[in-house]
Amino acid sequence: MKSKWCCRKWLAARPARGLGLALALALLAAAGSVRADVPEWLRAAAQAPLPAHAPDTDAVVLLDEQITLVKERGDIKTVYRRVVKILRPGGREEGTVRVYFDKETRLTYLKAWSLPAQGKPYEVKEKDAIETSPFSGALYEDTRSKVLQIPAAEPGNIVGYEYEQYDRPFLLQDRWFFQGPYPVGRARFALQLPAGWEFETVWMNHPGQEAQAAGENRWVWEFENLPAVEDEPAMPPWRAVAGWLAVTFFPTREKLQEKSHATWRDVGAWYAALADKRREATPAIREKVAALTEGAGDVVEKLRRLAAFAQRDVRYVAIEIGIGGYQPHAAADVLANRYGDCKDKATLLSAMLREIGIESYYVLVHTTRGAVAPQFPSMLNFNHAILALRLPAELAPENLHAVRAYESYGRLLFFDPTDAITPLGYLPASLQANHGLLVTESGGELIELPLLRANLNRLLRTGKLALNSDGTLFGTVQEILWGDFATRRRGLLLETAPAERNKTLERFLANFLPGFVVQELEVENLEQYEQNLVVRYRFIAHNYAKKAGNLLLVRPRVVGAKGSDVLETGEKKERKYPVEFDTASLESDLFEIVLPGGFQVEEVPPGVTAEADFASYHSQTQAAGGVLRYQRTYEVKALRVPAARLEELKKLFRQIDADERNSAVLKRALP
Repeated sequence: MKSKWCCRKWLAARPARGLGLALALALLAAAGSVRADVPEWLRAAAQAPLPAHAPDTDAVVLLDEQITLVKERGDIKTVYRRVVKILRPGGREEGTVRVYFDKETRLTYLKAWSLPAQGKPYEVKEKDAIETSPFSGALYEDTRSKVLQIPAAEPGNIVGYEYEQYDRPFLLQDRWFFQGPYPVGRARFALQLPAGWEFETVWMNHPGQEAQAAGENRWVWEFENLPAVEDEPAMPPWRAVAGWLAVTFFPTREKLQEKSHATWRDVGAWYAALADKRREATPAIREKVAALTEGAGDVVEKLRRLAAFAQRDVRYVAIEIGIGGYQPHAAADVLANRYGDCKDKATLLSAMLREIGIESYYVLVHTTRGAVAPQFPSMLNFNHAILALRLPAELAPENLHAVRAYESYGRLLFFDPTDAITPLGYLPASLQANHGLLVTESGGELIELPLLRANLNRLLRTGKLALNSDGTLFGTVQEILWGDFATRRRGLLLETAPAERNKTLERFLANFLPGFVVQELEVENLEQYEQNLVVRYRFIAHNYAKKAGNLLLVRPRVVGAKGSDVLETGEKKERKYPVEFDTASLESDLFEIVLPGGFQVEEVPPGVTAEADFASYHSQTQAAGGVLRYQRTYEVKALRVPAARLEELKKLFRQIDADERNSAVLKRALP
């Protein structure tokens, strides 16, 4: 089935997650479940021994089977079967099945069964399912889903289902995702090809396996006792760690061969042909460009105006029917309608940029870093489109940071026209250091997008505060945010009604201050996206300093946490996966606390210096002239810390945690 783009959820025929209780009950009530015979494959799976699993496992998969039959004309029939034993209440979600289909992928069969530990089995059929649209934000979307609730999906019971689809694919490729959040007893993939056809496999995150011949032009791959992909805090995305198989089919018929992509050049050439002539300028486009750029002082200002128009004046609305899941609409139509999805926005902006002498290229990406498999040339890797702007050689602008130089293309500035609040010159964190397919007239090239320097994603927090002799702390804190820090905070503030923004701040301060009251909150440059975001707040916190006789214990680090407890699991089992940060970043804090009269500093916490090639932390506390001064910096330099080095990261986080808890000791001077 074709992938839907433009930040759509990746489609897979797997149990639906997170359905509300009301919907689940409605589905169950609608289902005309009847007692029925159980197919042999389900009975056999139900009798198989359970795969090895931890005591707290919610469910185990007894069978996960995919059968792909490719027809001579390129149509594909897929049969999928899944059998699960529910062990704990959290496994009840396996009783909800969601299967996707569209105009090109017909659902021809759907049935599910429940095998209670006590009593006779039940079955539910496709007629018992509820049909729904899986996405929001689309004006028209031909993808639908059928949701089927399996009765008695309770601990101790076994549920299973089977569906069949006929697909007229745009690409002759398939994927088999055989590893997931639960242990799998038996995983099986069978492939049937027409005579003379060939195939090529690529294995991701798992040792490869040779295909076993199972008849004429038929092959089988099979695994037993696959471990679960355990959820670990701050781990890489699922697609980057779970095992899956990619298969490309190579037909004998010449007309079908353009659907088989053996190289990234092939993939790019296919998309270039699909988007051909979609970026042609019309008189309306030229007129709009002239109006937007009138009075602009230089090329950079023109770029900013056109980029802002694509981001914020063209609404994000998707119309995806058939090949429209991949093919952009013509730039003229996007301008006339003032709406489009990611590839439409990129198409219109590209046409407008050409009118000011700037060439640009489509860049196909996935919105989750690590989801693209470089060794598998395929459109199935992507769900989003952005642009790469080719900067003139003489242009050396400041504040355009998301740039990388390439021998063949010169300096390319990467920009996401869909992200309304990440300004030109920056790149959303999820796209940094991500793989993208640069599409040119001659084909495609898989490239790595730039990782912005740490000091471009920055938080500078300063506090001018005073302490009373009764332990009350009061004053003002100012935060200046750049890059990803500014984007995330802007997004939060813009989504929050102005009257509710104090509550957002209060939830943050509650982590650090006792008995506080926010007295004032100011936000500057909230909708000036090219400017640094400034947040300023004034508060009073009673009993901040702790009394101990004639002593006051004061924590110099007032607000903000740099460390993390993601590695403090309290369990003895060894972590499997790396820790991944969102982006490189630099955070600085400076707090100055005017001390109460009659007190002198008896002791200040020691400074901390922690250096690693992936992160560093430095802090210092000083006292002079009746002021307690605390400053620190925390820099994330690399996005991923491998599992073999997590002890170093844990040590650094513990040093940060200890520093954040440390107190200075103030002593009342004797009369």
